[in-house]
Amino acid sequence: MDNTLNSKLDRFFNISQRGSSVRQEIIGGLTTFLTMSYIIFVNPSILSLTGMDKGALITVTCLVSALGTFLIALMANMPIALAPGMGLNAFFTFTLVMGQGISWESALGVVFLSGLVFMALSLSGIRQKIAQAIPPSLIISSTAGIGLFITFIGLKSMNIIVANEATLVALGDFTLPVILSLLGLILMIILEVKQVKGGILIGILVTTIMSMIFGLVEIPTSLISMPPSIEPIAFKLDIFGALKWSLIGAIFSFMFIDMFDSLAFLLACSKQIGLETKDGEVQNLGKMLYADVSATLVGATLGTSTVTTFGESATGIAAGARTGLASVITGLLFIVALLFTPIVAIVPIFAAAPALVIVGVFMFKVITQLDFSNMKIAFPSFVTIILMPLTYSISIGLSFGFIIYILIHVLSKEYYKVPFTLWVIGLLSFINLILI
Repeated sequence: MDNTLNSKLDRFFNISQRGSSVRQEIIGGLTTFLTMSYIIFVNPSILSLTGMDKGALITVTCLVSALGTFLIALMANMPIALAPGMGLNAFFTFTLVMGQGISWESALGVVFLSGLVFMALSLSGIRQKIAQAIPPSLIISSTAGIGLFITFIGLKSMNIIVANEATLVALGDFTLPVILSLLGLILMIILEVKQVKGGILIGILVTTIMSMIFGLVEIPTSLISMPPSIEPIAFKLDIFGALKWSLIGAIFSFMFIDMFDSLAFLLACSKQIGLETKDGEVQNLGKMLYADVSATLVGATLGTSTVTTFGESATGIAAGARTGLASVITGLLFIVALLFTPIVAIVPIFAAAPALVIVGVFMFKVITQLDFSNMKIAFPSFVTIILMPLTYSISIGLSFGFIIYILIHVLSKEYYKVPFTLWVIGLLSFINLILI
């Protein structure tokens, strides 16, 4: 690369100052893309179950991921990538649209309103109070619960788990698609164990190719084409349709989950990069969160579920990424991916579903951080985790977790340990359960 360009990039992104190099940033950005590019396949597969146009979803997923990643690169100079969040897209599809029976347009309105609430809380300074009021155990258990939830959805989409009148669920028949899906899952596990970059993506592609060989999927007529139009889903959000008492819980659930996940991940990454001050504060944390919520607002407008920081960014950081240049590289690769939509469009749900199981495992690993020897922590955490998959709803699990946490402390005569903000959250949770 030209030395003059190197020098300009160095000054703009403070690359040398953070102990990195342009080459290191490029490698880091590429690594992040390879580990998270499965979202290009999985997000459209999940959201299209609501009736949304899959081709348009592929284009929007790439565009929004690129835009969000560019935002955090330029606003906060961080090697973090953003994209439609796993778990949140499942909540959108299976809880809101298929569970509560609302239209996907209204569900997009719910996502947009959750972004507005997040933005308002950030501008008013209440966001920090909420973050301090939420018990760490409930933040951890919500992550683990979402992991179980999307794993359950993954197994269901693979047809390994099917409905049963007597037992609610049962083992499905081992048809050819199920066998191919299982082989894809096993391949992903092996690649992850061997720490192969892009293991999930490789598993999806191999399963799709095997599906072509067995005649389950049509071979695309071309590998490269102009991306599909976003017109079928762009600007179709129904904000007024989302302004219902029964959807308040969903609005706050999207907001809480995005806030919890983003805060926890951004704090961890900032410490790893060395951006934590002596007082324990993180540089540019506010700008990172503004980039996150801005991407969510744009994403809902264009036609996708909540956009959030991706944990896979940690792989790029591990590969040496330290600045926003790595995110620019990741964003550019999402733009390039738009040309390969014919390949993405043919991926069947049973090829993409194993990725849900793998990501579920990643999210569930945080359960080791919970102290199950303390029942004041264990019981509300357990209820939060188990009710998410059993009720097929993230918001119900969260609501029960908040309420039980408060009740346990009140009955233990430790109500003084419950901050006022948490009382408000508990009241909103109670209203959510009544209105569901």
